[in-house]
Amino acid sequence: MTIPPDKPCYTIGIVAQMVELHPQTLRNYEQQGLVVPQRSDGNIRLYSQREVDRLLKINRLTQELGINLAGVEVILNLTDQIETLLDQVEALERELLKFR
Repeated sequence: MTIPPDKPCYTIGIVAQMVELHPQTLRNYEQQGLVVPQRSDGNIRLYSQREVDRLLKINRLTQELGINLAGVEVILNLTDQIETLLDQVEALERELLKFR
């Protein structure tokens, strides 16, 4: 069985190990709005695979490319916008194919 990419299932300690960052760094990223984990009924942060992938991207941008967090935020926002536009284009293409 495959876990859906948006299903929150990883706690902060597990994610910190997965992305090799300190849990406080993850809390800081959340505070800055770079990643927004869901919360359990007990207020525990739960991250999805999509958020883990986003954290890996943030880590790569900051560590390997030397981009500051303000730049990372801009890059992530633009990337999100591009993905949204691509989804819209695909939906429009599917609609057009119905009329052929």
